[in-house]
Amino acid sequence: MRGKHSSRKRYNFSVTKQDSHAAQTLREWNERVLACERCPRLRAYCQRVGQTKRRAYMDWEYWARPVPSFGDPEARVLIVGLAPGAHGSNRTGRPFTGDGSGDFLYPALHEAGFASQPNAISREDGMRLRDLWITAVVRCAPPDNKPLPEELRNCASHLDEEIALLKNLRVVVCLGKIAFDGYTEHLRRAGQIASRRGLLFAHGAEFAVPEGKHLIASYHPSLQNTNTGRLTRDMFLKIFERARALAAE
Repeated sequence: MRGKHSSRKRYNFSVTKQDSHAAQTLREWNERVLACERCPRLRAYCQRVGQTKRRAYMDWEYWARPVPSFGDPEARVLIVGLAPGAHGSNRTGRPFTGDGSGDFLYPALHEAGFASQPNAISREDGMRLRDLWITAVVRCAPPDNKPLPEELRNCASHLDEEIALLKNLRVVVCLGKIAFDGYTEHLRRAGQIASRRGLLFAHGAEFAVPEGKHLIASYHPSLQNTNTGRLTRDMFLKIFERARALAAE
């Protein structure tokens, strides 16, 4: 099934940057991540899920590998998530695609002008992102959505390399505390901050960080948060409207 592109004239999603230097370097970086075998527990779990599958997806060939990042190589805004969902990204091979979190995220991105369509179904659904790049602190689906500290450390260098390649980055939106901690640890590893003191996670919290960037924290769009009303559509949309405004400054 292929989704429809946005018809709004304000954002031109027909522009391709596939031949740009940024696109080439990020594509090469994604290929290196795809070959990562640093976490045996996660690799075994992803493959096991891909073999047993969920009844609703028995006709799918699961991705079952590290999930590559996705978006516009020239992005000024970065979303940092936690990790692929076992039957979402681990099935489809694209961040926040094919599960409840993505069903909540992409409509907000579409309304905020970052995504060409509100529905994310598969890698072939026609989705395009503009001025936005999506990544995660862990690239493989963890059991119970809980990566071990060692697994977070194993993936940390991937995030460091990736952020260095996003030359236009102005705003980082972290979805959930683990993503927030992962990004602030990146700042510490990069020598941009001496400690994480004062960088406290709260929904809507906003911080000026080194190199003229802005950090915004948000609750994760997990079903646990969205079904209970802890995170509402309006709360989430305001995060991305703010990110767009800061990126334009």
